[in-house]
Amino acid sequence: MKKGPFSLLHGLIISLLAIASANGQKAFIKVTDKKNSEPVAYAHVCFEGLKTGKPLYTLTSIDGTVQNEVHEPSKIAVSFMGYTTYKDTIRPGESLDIRLVPSVLNMNEVVVTAQYAPEKADKSIYKVEVINARQIEQKAATNMADLLKNQSTMQVTQDGVLGTSLRIQGLSGENVKFLQDGVPMIGRMNGNFDLNQINLNNVDHVELIEGPMSVIYGSNALAGVINVITKENKTSLLSATVNSYYESVGVFNFDASASASLNRHGFMLDGGRNFSPSYSPVDTSRSKIFKPRRQYFFDGYYTYTAGSLKLKLGGDYFNELLIDKGALMPVYYINALDNYFTTIRYSARAEASIKLPRSKVINILASYSYYERVKQTFDVELTTLEKIPVNNSDGQDTTGITSWIGRATFASNNTDHKLNYQTGADIDLESGNGKRILNNYQQIGDYAAFFSLNYTPLKPLIIQPGIRFIYNTKYNAPLVYALSTKWNMDDEWSLRFSYARGFRAPDLKELYLNFQDVNHDIIGNPNLKAEQSNNINLGLNWNSEKKNAWNIEGSGFYNLINNVILLAPTGKGPTSYTYVNLSKYKTTGGSASLGFSLYPSFKLQCSLSETGVTGSMDEGMNPGPFQWLTEVSLTANYTLVKPGLSFALFYKYTGKAPQVVFNDTSLGWGYVNPFNLMDLTATKVFWENRIRLSAGVKNIFNVTTVPASGMVGVHGSGGDGMNIAWGRTVFLRLSFTFNKYK
Repeated sequence: MKKGPFSLLHGLIISLLAIASANGQKAFIKVTDKKNSEPVAYAHVCFEGLKTGKPLYTLTSIDGTVQNEVHEPSKIAVSFMGYTTYKDTIRPGESLDIRLVPSVLNMNEVVVTAQYAPEKADKSIYKVEVINARQIEQKAATNMADLLKNQSTMQVTQDGVLGTSLRIQGLSGENVKFLQDGVPMIGRMNGNFDLNQINLNNVDHVELIEGPMSVIYGSNALAGVINVITKENKTSLLSATVNSYYESVGVFNFDASASASLNRHGFMLDGGRNFSPSYSPVDTSRSKIFKPRRQYFFDGYYTYTAGSLKLKLGGDYFNELLIDKGALMPVYYINALDNYFTTIRYSARAEASIKLPRSKVINILASYSYYERVKQTFDVELTTLEKIPVNNSDGQDTTGITSWIGRATFASNNTDHKLNYQTGADIDLESGNGKRILNNYQQIGDYAAFFSLNYTPLKPLIIQPGIRFIYNTKYNAPLVYALSTKWNMDDEWSLRFSYARGFRAPDLKELYLNFQDVNHDIIGNPNLKAEQSNNINLGLNWNSEKKNAWNIEGSGFYNLINNVILLAPTGKGPTSYTYVNLSKYKTTGGSASLGFSLYPSFKLQCSLSETGVTGSMDEGMNPGPFQWLTEVSLTANYTLVKPGLSFALFYKYTGKAPQVVFNDTSLGWGYVNPFNLMDLTATKVFWENRIRLSAGVKNIFNVTTVPASGMVGVHGSGGDGMNIAWGRTVFLRLSFTFNKYK
């Protein structure tokens, strides 16, 4: 049948209207929670053109939607705290329904510590525990001591001048490697790193590995590695954050940061001030158990990214003033000797990462770090407040430590291949100067090369042997090797086993530094032997990440260390100590934990651990029976999603804790009585997550100094007690964040 002109015109109009309608139709992306199908509001969405590389940043609306405005095929990444980042490609005019997967048990956290390349924590051959930004906020932790005090198998102790120290698996902090973005931190006092000096204001997350990591990280990694990963702006054009924190004992902290991501360039500047007052639970004299601290800190970075190349330049500066006020001097009681300790630490680092074809990558790192501790002693006239410098040999002193580090690795990490590998080399040069250093200057160097294979003979089984060759300028280092395995028995069960040898050369302070004040007289020992260890770790894990998620984990460890370095009395006075070698030191134990999550409102994690320690002074002497420590910890979180209100409870019981004690001729044991710690926090978000307000109670049981028996006085309040905390306090924390997206 022949169509008339009106029929043809009618068809043409309909076609044009259809085309116009199609061209005018908008494409949207819908982002929802995979478990409960609720929209994810204010999720970060990043588009990047496949041809131009031009990025576009935006946020989802309150109903979880965002318009697709790309003009070329592009990469898309959608991220939000508590979810696994979604990545895909998208075309102009295409609509997507994206369902984000919640990381209920932190199984999907991406980790970098000791990995060939960044990968999810549950895929790692090592058991990596991640404490993310949300958990840091819930704990209201301002420094590393706050963050780790409730961790199972970890013990945090206090010293008024030397700061807060750590033990892991019965091993002291000298055997824990502290890293910031993979760069070793320097500035240990008495071998331990003062955890009060590791601020968390600009930290994205913290990665913890318990057990020996000497093949990868060398000395100081016998007990484990703690890697602090700082924040990096990857999603917003501009971002600014202001934080303030107040605690009723008199703590007041303030910091601010600003960052930008401009095409291939990224920038960040951050700075702040922390203040902690002097405090004693009962004592009202000038000399307090907890000394007043004032800290200033600044850091920043610049990044450049072009295709497979990423460059990063960064630096940080830290300045702390600690005042140790002396007691009134006898006779007239109008004078006192006050010690002022100023700690300065700064570093500069450069990193380069180059991705090569066939899943190969080159990483290069270089850093310079400087640490300085200045002691000034003043005779204070209390009637006029005049301060007169004390110019004797102990009154004024400056000790400096300089560290140069270089590290390069080459890795093949193709998941389709059965055999992958990593090889690398690092250099660590450390020097110390000052009148308390033997001959005013000492230097020690550590040169190493390492190699490891990652072999997957069967899909569920991973075997990773490694070896490290070391040349130390002061000690004959042994060959260090390790074997790690992981067996994924099914989708929910996994078994990990590792054996490793370790080596730790004494650091410059243990060898040469003499540290003296009113309460301490610690003398370095240049005749120390290097520590060598054999370590075994075993872990069994079950995860069921469904709507009601369960997690069960059991682990065990055994450590044998020859020539472990400990403090012993010199016999020259009640506060005089030096470093000595203990012929054999053993620790063993295990832990069991249970986790439950009723998504998205409730999460519970509880654990029980037992740690045994023993040792002997002489090679021919058999160690005595193990002395045991029991710990129980519990963490509970409850969230009211609609009002944006959450509650968190942190509890830890620490049983009777054994401590190795030397006397003049033999080895004995001291004990710290059991104690309980509990914190409770509440957090509320306002104005589309821009404002976050936290409040709560810390140390609910008001634990201060715990009675002890048979202890030395160098680390606590004396031989009859151990300092734990400064009593019950309430706190308030306020944070404001502003983001601008393209």
